[in-house]
Order: sequence, then structure tokens, then C-alpha cells
Amino acid sequence: MTDSDERYDPPAGEKAGEPVPRGGHPDDPRLFGPEAVAKLRAAFEEVTWLLGRGYPLRTAIRTVGDHHQLAARQRLALQRSACSDAQRASRLARRAPASSLRGAEASIDGFNLIITLEVALSGGLLLRGPEGALRDLAGLRGSYAPIAQTDAAIDRLGAALSGAGAARARFLLDAAVPSSGKLRARILERLAAAPFALEAALVPDPDRLLVGAAGVISSDSVVLDRCAQWIDLAGEILAARAPATRIVDFVPGGVDLAPGGVAPAPRGGAPGS
Repeated sequence: MTDSDERYDPPAGEKAGEPVPRGGHPDDPRLFGPEAVAKLRAAFEEVTWLLGRGYPLRTAIRTVGDHHQLAARQRLALQRSACSDAQRASRLARRAPASSLRGAEASIDGFNLIITLEVALSGGLLLRGPEGALRDLAGLRGSYAPIAQTDAAIDRLGAALSGAGAARARFLLDAAVPSSGKLRARILERLAAAPFALEAALVPDPDRLLVGAAGVISSDSVVLDRCAQWIDLAGEILAARAPATRIVDFVPGGVDLAPGGVAPAPRGGAPGS
């Protein structure tokens, strides 16, 4: 799974081989408190401006992060959420509600969605990107194991798909991720009685199978840029079933998040001009 063609590298303590953390991070009250979020949103606007002018994501985040003296976890929040105005407009135009799944197939980026729900159900922090997609800060760094909230995440997902009237749910799980087989078995067990056809597949590259597809459930930036239609099912689930989830919002003022809504025209001047 990827979240961008160019990744911001977290510090050594968060690299591959470590378990995926869920729940609250001890530094989050300081790094994402009201004053910190105000500074982070200003930094987000600057990163957006640079991306719109062709700067690579890595360069934009390093430049802006150094200027604002952002911590690694704050830079990771920018990396997970940032996109250009043009990308945001394209994603918004292809965004659809869960109700669009009635009688149709849902193609689910399995780890991407389930980890986000696990984080929310564990009391962790989420990010709402400028196109409205919910993302987490846990990441997928080469290690995964189900946790106490995994079954609840799968159950809520199944209930949402059932409520939307989906005819089929196809879960795509990265075969290279440890415990992917265990998660597949968990999905098949928990959703065995669901009123939709169910598939859970271990595949070498879920992103490739989601390119060009409709009914995509993912918040992965690469997928959102290349699929035919996507649904923020995590957002709909949490709005209905976990409204107290802490979310840092990067949606610009005036952007219409109704499915198919159109973002305002890209800003022409530099941030603050």
C-alpha cells in the first residue's frame, strides 16, 4: 500500500518492522492541540501551493516543515493528507456516497480501511484530507496483527455495506503484509452471514487492481487519483457510529464535500497573498 508516489520518511523509530500502533499517541495533545493545528493548517496551505507548482511532495514537506519547525508526526500528517488543488478537484468530482453501492460491487482496500476504523475505535487521531477522505496516522510499516477492535471494525464495515445494499464486497489484502492471512480469515468469519456476496483475496498489489474501478473504498492517495469512483465509507461509518472521533480537518473553507461537489478554483497567489 502506498499513500503517495513520494513518501515522507518517518524517523527511525517508526520504520518498517515495528508493529502498527493504534490508539492515541502520547504526544498528540501537544502536536495536535488548537494552537498546533492552526499552525499545521497554515503549513498545509503552503504545501498545497507548492504541490500545485510542481514541487515533489518530499521537497514541499521538508521545506515547509523546516520553516514551521514541525515535528515528525506533524510532517507525517501533512504527507498523509496533502495534494494539489487540481488533485482535490478531480477526487471530489469522483466521490460518491455509500448509497451508490446499492446492487453494485464494493472494491475494498482492506488494510487501508480496517486500520483506520481500528484507530478510531481505539481512541486514536484521524485526519480528514482536502477531498474529505479520512486517514489515520498509524501507517502500514511492514507489520500487522489484529487487535481487540478488529472484529468491531469488520462488523461496522459489514453493517455499512449491508445498509447500503451492496450486492458484492471484494476485500483486497496485500499478501506481503504479515498476518494478512489471519485478517482474511477474520473477515470471512465475521461476515459469513452478510446479505452480500463476499470475497477476500490476498494479492501482491491491491492498488493496481483498484485503478480504474468504481465502488472503491479507500483513502490511499494513489488510488483516489486513479480510480473511476470512490466512497469515504470510513467517514460515513464513524459519523453514524462513533461521532466523538477526534479528527484534524484539512478541508479548505468553501469546498463542497457533497458527492460530486466541485472544489473552488485553485488559488492564484502564494499563501497569505
